[in-house]
Amino acid sequence: MRSEIENIVDEIKQAISLLRRHLDWDQAVRRLDWLNNKAEDPSLWNDAAEAQKMMRERQQLDDSVTNLRRFEQQLNDNIELIELGEEEGDSAIVAEAEEALKQLRNEAAKKQVEAMLSGEADQNDTYLEVHSGAGGTESQDWANMLLRMYTRWAERQGYKVELMEIQDGEEAGIKSATLLVKGHNAYGWLKTESGVHRLVRISPYDSNARRHTSFSSIWVYPVVDDSIQIDINESDCRIDTYRSSGAGGQHVNTTDSAVRITHMPSGIVVQCQQERSQHKNRAKAWDMLRARLYEAELKKREDAANAEAASKTEIGWGHQIRSYVLQPYQLVKDLRTGVESTSPGDVLDGDLNEFMEAALAHRVSGGADAVVEDVN
Repeated sequence: MRSEIENIVDEIKQAISLLRRHLDWDQAVRRLDWLNNKAEDPSLWNDAAEAQKMMRERQQLDDSVTNLRRFEQQLNDNIELIELGEEEGDSAIVAEAEEALKQLRNEAAKKQVEAMLSGEADQNDTYLEVHSGAGGTESQDWANMLLRMYTRWAERQGYKVELMEIQDGEEAGIKSATLLVKGHNAYGWLKTESGVHRLVRISPYDSNARRHTSFSSIWVYPVVDDSIQIDINESDCRIDTYRSSGAGGQHVNTTDSAVRITHMPSGIVVQCQQERSQHKNRAKAWDMLRARLYEAELKKREDAANAEAASKTEIGWGHQIRSYVLQPYQLVKDLRTGVESTSPGDVLDGDLNEFMEAALAHRVSGGADAVVEDVN
């Protein structure tokens, strides 16, 4: 086989090996056999909720095991076809098998990414908060650009996006905003985006056209479904109401319908102004608080397991996870993984999957952040 195809075969073998290890192959096969036998037991459905949970697990395991076996079979079949075609001088068979291997490589790579989205809450919907850093209008405009970037990314993924609250800047941009992103694996994809994001550009607000550096932060936490119990003592919380800001009509700006809840033991603050009804905003704010407390618990477990520092830090220099440079050159650089893009316009238009996949792989490996030099 030619060296290019040999490299593709090696990539497929590596992907299969990683998927086997992630699945814990031997244990998964035994568990699937047990679940298949259990499915034949009529008494299983005496507890419908437990039965449905087991059937979902069975289906997920069956899909994973079947896909791995199919990858291995197709890999071996196409290697044999190439060898046979080369022996018989049949270039058409060789070309067809090589094309099949390229498609198999792409499919295996996609399954690797999906395998990384197997955390406790990865499949859930998610909240995404944007907060501007110090710097007034510059940082507030940058926060608004980030809000648009993640909205566009979610739309590209086919997710539904709802704006839960927004605080406008004094002159332009936003001070903060919260999105609700709804879709399968929404939290799993977005969870590595939490952190400080840095922008370098020639300011449109500077009459002298000087270069400015701005900071804004992203905070991502999963929506808590009914299967997850989060207990909150209401006496530990302070509830404030205020007038909504931003677009929304006369009613939004003249009634105290927006709700802010402060959880005093943790210092967590959530707010919602999506609805015209204060009652509905209050209910959604409680849901957001439960989600934040749950995310804090997940983060605590992850820090204990990986001995990593928490990612929510001061919104400023030295704490950024990614830099976006628009002038004097064009570059987006992730400071955890080293992934770069020379098309910041595409990135700011929602082309983020390459950065997310690298960050997910980095997190799954449990490694410390790479030593990556920031851009000037």
